Amino acid sequence: MSEITIYHYNRCSKSRNALSILKEKGIEPAIRLYMEEAPSAAELKELLNKLDLPAKDLVRKTEKIYKEKYKDKDLSEEEWIEALVENPKLIQRPIVIKGDKAVIARPPERVEELF
Repeated sequence: MSEITIYHYNRCSKSRNALSILKEKGIEPAIRLYMEEAPSAAELKELLNKLDLPAKDLVRKTEKIYKEKYKDKDLSEEEWIEALVENPKLIQRPIVIKGDKAVIARPPERVEELF
């Protein structure tokens, strides 16, 4: 079985629940604390490819920083990626990666799609 990675934020209940689901399946995923160590632009591009999403769909639109700086802006793909690198709090969570596929685990049960 290929390694599983979770982009995790411990203060997020959905992220904690997704991690619990993985552990209940006997999986000890690699935990990426992306709020402490923001992904690079290259990592985000790879992640977006695995999610099969444009960068703007990875943005948490409920965050204060989104409302203050990005709401109603028409940014390019590269500009959205840069915004996510600079503001990792804007990245949807949790994201679970297995091989060349990934899901935004909202709801947490979406991790099942990887198995």
